[in-house]
Amino acid sequence: MRRLSDIRCFLLDMDGTFYLGERLLPGALDFMHHLKHSGRDYLFLTNNSSRTAVFYAAKLTAMGWPAEPADILTSGEAAALYLARRKKGARIFLLGTPDLEGEFAAHGFVLTAHAPDFVVLGYDKTLTYDKLVTACTLIREGVPFIATHPDLNCPTENGFIPDCGAMIEFIAAATGVRPHIIGKPHRDIVDAVLAKKSCRPETTAIVGDRLYTDIATGKNAGITSILVLSGETKAADLAGSPVVPDHIFTDLGTLMLALAAGDREKNPPRAGG
Repeated sequence: MRRLSDIRCFLLDMDGTFYLGERLLPGALDFMHHLKHSGRDYLFLTNNSSRTAVFYAAKLTAMGWPAEPADILTSGEAAALYLARRKKGARIFLLGTPDLEGEFAAHGFVLTAHAPDFVVLGYDKTLTYDKLVTACTLIREGVPFIATHPDLNCPTENGFIPDCGAMIEFIAAATGVRPHIIGKPHRDIVDAVLAKKSCRPETTAIVGDRLYTDIATGKNAGITSILVLSGETKAADLAGSPVVPDHIFTDLGTLMLALAAGDREKNPPRAGG
């Protein structure tokens, strides 16, 4: 297990880790200030593909942490980068929000239901039955099926609401076809991170509140995994879990305290300093 003080780049989940709905979670800003003070790098990494990095940068800034779109990678952008490597300018039938449609259009894809190269499913808050019918028909005809992420539920201040993973199950039940998934816990999204940032796997950690996405990403990509109990996963969920985090903390605030203590132990102040 790698020491916290050896980690130089943190991949941070947002929903349930940094904030919940419109509420900043305890210690989030203190943690970010420590990263900056200690010269560490970071990237906000979210499976939520209903919004773009521009939206999340504005949200984080309004919450007190000045962020730029380059500080964020969504599963939607990661999916667009993955598909651009496979076929630049591909024709795509997209089940997604207007924000995700804009993301794919900005990457040069043609959004169409006519003879698409791929069917792509995101966290579609504008989902309709007609979209599902079209997607299922195309998938049965052999069009490759891609999904941005597998999260079954999205945490909100009022509880959990169905996410992309629940929509995957609908389509898979109707077609018998499961998608290639880009987002956490699959390493495609970490590969996108390593291409975007000058991070090395051995000094990179992922921090999140979900065992089956955030923590499993760490295991699948060979990076350190840190669970915070501020979102979906509770302590009782760890019993018997096949996915075990490298470190567990109550929230980002307690993680910051442990990281700062490790830094002091690794680099003790000089006498008289």
